[in-house]
Amino acid sequence: MMKKAIFLDRDGTINNNCDHYYIWHKEELLLNPGVGEALAELRSRGYLLIVITNQGGISKGEFTAGDVDLLHVHLRSMLAKEGISLDEVYYCPHHPMVESCLCRKPQPLMIEKALARFGIDPLSSWMIGDAERDIEAGKAAGLRTILIEPNSDLREVLGKID
Repeated sequence: MMKKAIFLDRDGTINNNCDHYYIWHKEELLLNPGVGEALAELRSRGYLLIVITNQGGISKGEFTAGDVDLLHVHLRSMLAKEGISLDEVYYCPHHPMVESCLCRKPQPLMIEKALARFGIDPLSSWMIGDAERDIEAGKAAGLRTILIEPNSDLREVLGKID
């Protein structure tokens, strides 16, 4: 039986990015309202939880892949305190000002990798993000999509997801 998943953008969807375009210091990582409660509810409905994020600051030399990996360890730790575990975090390290790639959203490659790896049914799955590129990537991969206001309360999406 195929699985279902919630794909989530990171900055602006899971964590607050009001004051920083690039979040890579753990001190800057603040969860948006309702994230723990919303993810717990989605997990209870049988969804895998997968983060899909562009991290172009790596190729621009603003921070390293190691910095992003450490931030994701911290994010997982913060969520674990609320009883939440992420199934995977995928990130694109490229930036179009530096190099071209196939993985940066709005391209669907990161989502497609997860669909194949975890045996996920795209028709039963969702992409939630705060930017049009998140929605475009989700639609290109065959997912249903929800565009949220940046840094809004994630619990607001629960009524839209079956």
